[in-house]
Amino acid sequence: MSEAQRQGVVPGAPLRRSGLRFLKRRRTVLARLAGWSLVESAQTFLFGFALAHALDDGFLRGSPVVGAAWLAAAAVCVGAGAYGTARVYGAVADLVEPLRDTLVRKVVTRGLYAPDGAAVSRLTHQVEIARDTFAGLVLVSRSFVFVTAGALVGLCSLAPVLLLLVLPPLVLGLALFAGALRPMARRQETFLAADEAIAAETGTAVGGLRDITAAGAERTVADAAGERFDAEARASGALARWSVIRVLALGISGRLPIVLLLVAAPWLLGRGVTPGALVAALAYLTQSLLPALQSLMHGLGTAGTRLGVVLRRLTAEPATGAADARPHRAPRDGHAVELTGVTFAYGPHADPVVRGLDLTVPAGGHLAVVGPSGIGKSTLAALIAGLLEPGSGEVRRPATADRVLVPQEAYVFSGTVRENLAYLCPGGRVPDADLLAAAAEIGAGALLARLGGPDATLAPAELSAGERQLLALVRAYLAPAPLVVLDEATCHLDPEAEARAERAFAARPGGTLIVVAHRISSALRAGRVLVMDGTHVRTGRHGELLRRSALYRELTGGWAHEEPPAAAPVGHPLQPALAARDADGVDAVAGARLAGDGGHVVAHGPGRQMQDAGDLGDRGALGGQ
Repeated sequence: MSEAQRQGVVPGAPLRRSGLRFLKRRRTVLARLAGWSLVESAQTFLFGFALAHALDDGFLRGSPVVGAAWLAAAAVCVGAGAYGTARVYGAVADLVEPLRDTLVRKVVTRGLYAPDGAAVSRLTHQVEIARDTFAGLVLVSRSFVFVTAGALVGLCSLAPVLLLLVLPPLVLGLALFAGALRPMARRQETFLAADEAIAAETGTAVGGLRDITAAGAERTVADAAGERFDAEARASGALARWSVIRVLALGISGRLPIVLLLVAAPWLLGRGVTPGALVAALAYLTQSLLPALQSLMHGLGTAGTRLGVVLRRLTAEPATGAADARPHRAPRDGHAVELTGVTFAYGPHADPVVRGLDLTVPAGGHLAVVGPSGIGKSTLAALIAGLLEPGSGEVRRPATADRVLVPQEAYVFSGTVRENLAYLCPGGRVPDADLLAAAAEIGAGALLARLGGPDATLAPAELSAGERQLLALVRAYLAPAPLVVLDEATCHLDPEAEARAERAFAARPGGTLIVVAHRISSALRAGRVLVMDGTHVRTGRHGELLRRSALYRELTGGWAHEEPPAAAPVGHPLQPALAARDADGVDAVAGARLAGDGGHVVAHGPGRQMQDAGDLGDRGALGGQ
């Protein structure tokens, strides 16, 4: 049985059934809450009862001592009620915190195995809404029940005829309010959906800022985000309009009985209702019943409808939305990833970042993706990993649990080293021997030793960017997912450490590696290379691309060997391999052993936004770069 089932919130079960199971498992807490609520609300009955007798039997009869004694009794009841209130909050905490823990587990599990753009909104916003509103709902609902019961019993004990003026408007107002709850819940759900859409839209935009700038799509993306905010504003306005019903219901159920009681006062006094009973009835209505109604209608009308919507969304199976509308299709046997005619743009009017791309990565393959900065390499990685869906075409990829994307900014959380490295593994557990072996393969063994071993506590702020990347790489290496996508995930490592990590991933049994290259040396270690230049792509081995792709020659700067040995050292010297002023008008700058070499390319004539040779001024002994 899963933890969620033990807690009483069963994934896929109707919300009402899940809620009943949750409460049933906490009968003891509910009994304690009811008991202290009874103590708290006893003051409601006794206060009005004591006030009536203080007037009728004391002050109006000229016996101030008797009146004072009744008022003293009422004061004691207030103190007892305050003691009960303090105990009520403890019982509410015992009921609310398990709900929050259950929802957090549900959201985190869903985020790991069925991620979407709304996961952050659910975890940081909606779970807290559920926790706070559930606590408020418990407080106001049990207060209304016990306070209303105490007030009605008190009115009946003073003069049953008083109920004729109180009960009809009370029932009518509550019925009107109950009828408006469902429409308010629907508007609330629309509002939360708009909030999730904003989180998804802005999350995608922030993650693709580099590509958005490269494509000149800033205005389009801003307009799309603005539409999401406008939709949320409209949903908020519709919800506010339905709140008027709540105000009307409160006026009928809470304030109309007071008016009726005052208007009918002469008639009541003429039929045996004492002045003390009349004053006590007004106290019951103004000091007890009206505040309880206000709290109930505010709580249910605002927080209560929101709670029902949030719980449905948090405990439901992943919804089918715009990002999930396409059915998942696994790649064919023998392939890890297949892209067919894939086009993607950040907005309906933006130039595509990826256009008509066909790509097949075989299972066990090793692909390097190279190209200028901002050309769309990270967008391609996100399409392969499933974080983005193409505007047209098809991406066949493994299931979510069978793929891992390691981004440039490595995520390390507060906790132990073991928790950070093993949380992608089933159950978050991995034997120490496997963990240490993985760290050694990636090249993080010395880092783990310096940190204090697997059970040492991590302080993310004390780690360098390179150390965080090493830990993220070990985490991905330990994950059971056969497909690993490294999106410049080694950019803070030195070339030797980067080479070691990439070779370790390439050697994983049954593993497939796709590397968005930070250094061109990553292309030499890959079985195939994909070159992106913004208009079309080329794929092939290093030697093929040197002959076929001018851009690839620019990126490599020329190599002395078209097919360098597999074990070529990271510092393999670059040598000019192309004749000056070749057919593409590109001269390769001499290799690393020449003084002043910066690995740049000089273009003679127009081409790819590079300067002409004559535009490079002399800046010293080493020449201009």
